[in-house]
Amino acid sequence: MIPAWLQPVAEGARSIGVHDLTRYAVPDDADPRRSAVLMLFGEGPWGPDLLLTERSHTMRSHPGQVSFPGGSIEPGETPEQAALREAEEEVGLEPEGVELFGRLPDLWLPPSNFAVTPVLGWWRDPHAVEATSPEEVHAVYRAPISELTDPAHRIRVRGPRGLTSPGFLVGPDKDVILWGFTGGIVARLFEYVGWLEEMPDAPLTDLPDYMLQGRERRTDHV
Repeated sequence: MIPAWLQPVAEGARSIGVHDLTRYAVPDDADPRRSAVLMLFGEGPWGPDLLLTERSHTMRSHPGQVSFPGGSIEPGETPEQAALREAEEEVGLEPEGVELFGRLPDLWLPPSNFAVTPVLGWWRDPHAVEATSPEEVHAVYRAPISELTDPAHRIRVRGPRGLTSPGFLVGPDKDVILWGFTGGIVARLFEYVGWLEEMPDAPLTDLPDYMLQGRERRTDHV
């Protein structure tokens, strides 16, 4: 059973539409590649939190991007199975300690033709996690919900093509940028359930150079 503070997310997942989260629904005539991510909520030392990973800075695509654990759905897998498997591989998550309680609508990434299914989980039995796949994961964060919703940690991010999107400052020193696809999901889901207000005048921030080295730079599609 999920805690009372997480009930708004469970209820919101049952009613939220794809266009509440993104401009891009999967076209009827598309044949996308399928993937899943795990949006894992827990309770840590600073209260309710959300598990995030920072991609390796040496990856060819999206280096340093903050994201949810996840990856491609293998043949015969459900999105739930894929999300848990990827989280186990990337950060050492023990799947038996997670209670899955819903999905968000499939979200389309036009540049890569991925259809991503965000899977919602309650971290019933939390434990220490770390970057168990360093070639993929640079760092792991348990971002407190109170900090994600604090206006002091809200920013707007100017992406490689000049578009702006909502962002957050995370990490121990609040110097890691959560933005793009994952930042958009967090911002729009939290707004939908009443945890967050829009901040059109949040400080405007450019991405650091290390996040612009990959070949695939169009991560501001949300």
